Amino acid sequence: MKNIQRITSAANPFVRLVSAVVHTQRRAAKEGLFTVEGLRIAEMAASSDWRIRHAFVTERALAGERTRALVELLVERGIPVALVSETIFSTLAETEHPQGIVLLAERRERGALDALAAGRSADEPPLYIALDRVQDPGNVGTILRTADAVGVTGVILLRGSADIYSGKVIRATMGSLFHVPFVTGVTAEELAGFAQKEDLQLLATACDETAETHFSMDFRRGTIVVFGNEANGVSEEILNASQHIYIPMRGSAESLNVATAVTAVLYEALRQRCWEGNP
Repeated sequence: MKNIQRITSAANPFVRLVSAVVHTQRRAAKEGLFTVEGLRIAEMAASSDWRIRHAFVTERALAGERTRALVELLVERGIPVALVSETIFSTLAETEHPQGIVLLAERRERGALDALAAGRSADEPPLYIALDRVQDPGNVGTILRTADAVGVTGVILLRGSADIYSGKVIRATMGSLFHVPFVTGVTAEELAGFAQKEDLQLLATACDETAETHFSMDFRRGTIVVFGNEANGVSEEILNASQHIYIPMRGSAESLNVATAVTAVLYEALRQRCWEGNP
């Protein structure tokens, strides 16, 4: 294919940069970069408005029809594409069985809650979810994917949550990272202030005597639902500022995985907003 550079040396500056981003979290954050690995996720990144710095592909991957179409799209966007050997590619990949395509993309600024509100649709009341120190990358990625499926207004990650740009989070989102508005690094105080300013009901998942079932909540109102850390739940600061909800269970399980809990609550919200009163 035309307009593809062939890189044959592992000492190439671009190869070394991507390798550093993949293997050194501090370097990745300092450079403001992250990698997107895998064909499906790379396709979604390429079709989004995110800025992509560079792409790397192997000869074997380029033999596939979908990969060729992706590379053509990248070239049309003016993104440099490099063909590398399997050996070099192994230094750029994080997965055990890579698919032969990696993108180097730019991180977005942490953003602001006000900007998140300004970008929302005016057609219906906002629905946000907030993650309070949810640290498992697989959970965070799965939650973003579910949030995308439901069409939430935005995802708010409080300080102490998993790095949204880690490879495990990105792969678990299956590309939803590039379509769901989000804000990171938010404090409990900022979250409570945002809820008050925007006149949003602030709900937090908790199992205590004051909690009500999530079925009893009116999710047709503007809402933020907070889900807590896998081991310790929602912080006291947020619990003191919120109404508590719980997901009822009939079996012997002590609790639900946080990603599963998010799914249960969001689909109840979706039901109320789109199907309540309809056959």
